[in-house]
Amino acid sequence: MAMLEITGLNAGYGRAQVLFDLALRLERGEVAVLFGRNGAGKSTTLKAIMGLVRPASGAVSFAGQRIERLEPFEIARLGLGYVPEDRRIFTDLTVAENLEVGRRAPRPGVPQWTHERLFALFPNLAGLRERLGARMSGGEQKMLAIARTLMGNPAAILLDEPSEGIAPVIVRQITDTILELKRAGMSILLCEQNLRFARRVADRAYLIEKGHVREEALPA
Repeated sequence: MAMLEITGLNAGYGRAQVLFDLALRLERGEVAVLFGRNGAGKSTTLKAIMGLVRPASGAVSFAGQRIERLEPFEIARLGLGYVPEDRRIFTDLTVAENLEVGRRAPRPGVPQWTHERLFALFPNLAGLRERLGARMSGGEQKMLAIARTLMGNPAAILLDEPSEGIAPVIVRQITDTILELKRAGMSILLCEQNLRFARRVADRAYLIEKGHVREEALPA
């Protein structure tokens, strides 16, 4: 059974349809990348999976359960995490407080995350525990957004443009983080435009263009 399976997904904003009969799979312990240009429908795909955009039709299954009619908080409770492109951290809270906001009870069969384990995964954050989110760089905020999502002990994560607009040294650290999460058994679906980054982390690639999946292939 796939961790995440989407079939015949149609979605958009009002009368503007963005996704057309989209289909993809994310296997357990796999990293898959949805690759395409700006405006191709990548972010809308993640939002439709997460319930932030209501699908007009189609099916979305997570761990064998249909979720396309659930609210975002219900989907999150099932163990699907989401890191938006714009990060959405709480800028008036510290790093440690942001992590506490994301805390959820442990889930059977998935990695369990604590502050200390996350600080080991993100050494940059370890020395910033009491720093306000507003005083962090874009790359540090991206790391914090991923760490906060992990505090919910998800079984899978949706990552929107993790390498976008951040320094190359931080991109390398996020690359290492994704590979470490994969080794821990995490399933990850990410949207990307950076082909070099995607090839380093992904097991499977989907090319999306104008709301259609044009090709499924190995990243190479």
